Amino acid sequence: MTGAADRVVVLDVVGFQPSFLPDAPHIADALDASGPLEPAFPALTVPMQTTLASGQGPGTHGDVASGEFDRERDEAVFWERDRGDRTRLWEAASDAGLTTGVLNFQHLIGSTADVVVTPSPIEDEENNFLEMDCWTNPDDLYDDLSDELGDFPLFNYWGPAANEQGTEWILDAASIVTERFDLDMLWVYVPHLDYAGLEDGPNGARVDVPEVDDMVGAFLDDLREDDRWEETALAVVSEYGFHDVDEVTFPNRALREAGLLETDADGDVDIPASAAFAMVDHQVAHVYADADELEAARDVLESLPDIDDVLDDEGKRERDIDHPNAGDLVLVADPDAWFQYYWWRDPADAPPYATEMDIHAKPGFDPCELFLDENGDVSTDASKVGGSHGRTDVPAFFGLGGPAAPEIDLDDAVDARSVAPTVAELLGVHEAVDIAFEAPSLLED
Repeated sequence: MTGAADRVVVLDVVGFQPSFLPDAPHIADALDASGPLEPAFPALTVPMQTTLASGQGPGTHGDVASGEFDRERDEAVFWERDRGDRTRLWEAASDAGLTTGVLNFQHLIGSTADVVVTPSPIEDEENNFLEMDCWTNPDDLYDDLSDELGDFPLFNYWGPAANEQGTEWILDAASIVTERFDLDMLWVYVPHLDYAGLEDGPNGARVDVPEVDDMVGAFLDDLREDDRWEETALAVVSEYGFHDVDEVTFPNRALREAGLLETDADGDVDIPASAAFAMVDHQVAHVYADADELEAARDVLESLPDIDDVLDDEGKRERDIDHPNAGDLVLVADPDAWFQYYWWRDPADAPPYATEMDIHAKPGFDPCELFLDENGDVSTDASKVGGSHGRTDVPAFFGLGGPAAPEIDLDDAVDARSVAPTVAELLGVHEAVDIAFEAPSLLED
């Protein structure tokens, strides 16, 4: 079955779960086989995107959260935009001679894929929005897309106004890219269910499935009209499923009250002066601590409510997250709980960005940015969050279809690391791409 397709399109429908398929007739009709996908730990945006597109786990590729902690500078930064040293299938397959494209995945600036679109708004030194822009390959692609579709709706892509407009723009751009460029492989990020899942949990996401299915269906209709449709295989994947949550835990608050975390005069965390700090990301938190205070930090954190596990070096190896980028300890929340980055109790002690939509300033992921308070600011009421992810005990989704898709058996859950080698084998470049896949292709006997 190697080389069964001359083109593969991968749709990453975030938050889609196998139980949602009956509510998605357009997606269901396009697939010949589907079933659960087992996420890599942690089931978070950047780690899962890199795993799906590289065929490697976080213990190898090093994306252990959607934020990055720089141990030399003692700094936590979320949503960095550069490719860095990552090689995903869209870069490796381009190097192997295919024409590849990718829309709206993370860490795309500097990618060598032939066609790239990723939001890159122009901001001032304080992260204030000045003008919408996207980084693209080729350079002038965003000008063409914005002329036809309008500017990318950044404030409908994330934040209190997040809605279907961001997803619609991305899928419309994908149709334009498909028509204009002779791509052999295209990966498209489809984000809308993420908002509903964070706001209201899996049932909230399920309510929005028909709307997402209609948007995907319109894209598939465009794809069917393309000259290369008969040689196309379609893969639909998701990165994670959601847990309902009604508990929130504040590890940095506990570390501060134990005298292990320090703040500066502006109320911001002073990580260099702190003995321990927790970089939180949904249901997972990476704890970075001075060696002589690690056990003290562990004692504090193990006493918190709603902690399912505290991973030390052995625990990290068991979860395939034993990479230098990982925390000295990794916290895993109970299924009905998540971690918030706050280190204060009195709102008057909060840093200025706490009530702002500022994803780059905050040293932890903040789903409260989806909600406003009575003053029109970003809410700091963590009880409003209804869903979370990061654990791996809720299945994600994998499906394969299209005219050029071979028959496959999906009786068992798909290892997330098998997606990239499967796409590579469908295109006949499994042996040519410069990636050391850690799991077999689903096409192997």
